[in-house]
Amino acid sequence: MSRRLAYAHRLSGIALAVFLPVHFWVLSRALELDAFLAWTEQPAVKLAEWGLVTLLALHLAGGLRVLALEFLPWRNWAKGLAAGAAAFALAAGLAFALAL
Repeated sequence: MSRRLAYAHRLSGIALAVFLPVHFWVLSRALELDAFLAWTEQPAVKLAEWGLVTLLALHLAGGLRVLALEFLPWRNWAKGLAAGAAAFALAAGLAFALAL
């Protein structure tokens, strides 16, 4: 589980790094075109938005897990950290999806 979460942390970081330039471009276009914002109401965009929030939560939780493993003394609770990080990410994604 810990190895899968480490891979998920890396992949979510890459996905977020790819997303940021697109996000800033969309923001710059939104200042000029109100019709561009109407595009964000499409179901596929809402689904992508949910995925982004879930990836962000996963990346945050994975980063906190890595920091805990780095700075706290090693114990057998590493699997618990991985499970907690995954549960946090899913809960954040679910909360975002239900608030839409």
